[in-house]
Amino acid sequence: MDGTTSVNGLDLESCYRAVRSRDRRFDGIFYTAVSSTGIYCRPSCPARTPALVNVSFHRTAAAAQAAGYRACKRCRPDATPGSPEWDVAASLAGRAMRLIADGVVDREGVEGLAHRVGYSPRHLTRLLTTELGAGPLALARARRAQTARTLVETTELGFADIAFAAGFSSVRQFNDTVREVYAASPTDLRGRRGARRHADGTIALRLAVRTPFAGRALHAFLRDHLVPGVEAAGVAEGRRWFARTLDLPNGPGTLRIELTDIPAGETGFVHATFELADLRDTTAAVERARRLLDADCDPLAVADVFADDPVIGPLAAALPGLRVAGTVDGGELALRTIVGQQVSVAGARTVLAGMVAEHGRPIATGIDGLTHLFPAAETLAAADPAGLPMPRARGRAVTGLASALAAGELQLDRGTDRDVVHEQLMSQPGVGPWTADYVALRALGHPDIFLPTDLGIKRALDVLDAADADPAAWRPWRSYALLYLWTSLTAVEEL
Repeated sequence: MDGTTSVNGLDLESCYRAVRSRDRRFDGIFYTAVSSTGIYCRPSCPARTPALVNVSFHRTAAAAQAAGYRACKRCRPDATPGSPEWDVAASLAGRAMRLIADGVVDREGVEGLAHRVGYSPRHLTRLLTTELGAGPLALARARRAQTARTLVETTELGFADIAFAAGFSSVRQFNDTVREVYAASPTDLRGRRGARRHADGTIALRLAVRTPFAGRALHAFLRDHLVPGVEAAGVAEGRRWFARTLDLPNGPGTLRIELTDIPAGETGFVHATFELADLRDTTAAVERARRLLDADCDPLAVADVFADDPVIGPLAAALPGLRVAGTVDGGELALRTIVGQQVSVAGARTVLAGMVAEHGRPIATGIDGLTHLFPAAETLAAADPAGLPMPRARGRAVTGLASALAAGELQLDRGTDRDVVHEQLMSQPGVGPWTADYVALRALGHPDIFLPTDLGIKRALDVLDAADADPAAWRPWRSYALLYLWTSLTAVEEL
């Protein structure tokens, strides 16, 4: 945003223009608070545009709530996709927001969050308040409130169960927060909307994504790379689905998502069903599902960069809204990547299926094909490299990386510094630049990764007669250019 008048890093005139045009591209990037009504909205709220003198802009819903505003009941600003800036810049604020969304503050407190990002609690609070308008406790509270509202409106869970599932320490705290943030009681919220509800503990939610959303292509990628026993995919009644087991902080669970193409327009939703052994893992499970979907991507910003490019432009026009498949567990993704070095995707699946059967933890699920959790890092660290179904050097690389993960020497989540993680990965035996970059692409959510030595990329560029193309022209979205090139090798009709 350009301009000379700014507050909290937000240019007031540019923000107001986005509000007047109801530009959905800014939903989740900033929030509009209206002093005359005491509410805050997303920029695309369909309500009458307030006068400039009555508005202020905030980077987070938590900042608006801390300033005394309640969420708009019409546009539901707290339910928007997260800001894509968290992954683009990967600043301290972005890294902290990803960890807060995963429930780290609820599980480990502000001290645990500060330790994960390498700052003291006081300094972290000061930095987040300066950049985002709210400290870690307020940011976590806003996340709890949004999770609670979703559960109230979409499940038949009792309010006590919802309170603890959302991360509140007591039912009273849950009631007070809901009333303060939404100006309604939990009973009012439950009675207001007709929603899909389940009484058996299953949680069915809609995960917000920016549109367009290329769900078929994402399904094809996940299907082709799935690990039998841990993941499954198929088509039922014309709907493409993907499912997998989840190893969560308080117990196992499963995730099942339905993936379809969603055209450009209003905010889209991906239907997700969770089965959790412990409802306290709801927040973590939802955040990990969002990572898998690349749910916070801004596809229009990506398309703008590619629009005039002779190589990627036509691919992006033919398949708008392509996502980079993330992962629910960075350590798992890294171990899978090492196993897949120098073998075909099908070969890697076969080897990984054997490892899962031998070393994974069996669990009972209600989904055909889901039988195990992926082997824990501690389990693989203790395994004999010679006994793994792969060359001994690669087996040593797997057990070495597993040891680093098990000891906490290596953290592969979106709360870590990407450059530091890259150096740590490169120091691991058997890990080269391609592996480190691929992990950054999918586990760390890096939007600007390119793999020039990848055989698939070389083949795609040859087919497109673009061997001399300059990947620098695709910054800062080279990760998406990479996916377009990979996807170009598969006929769209086959997705």
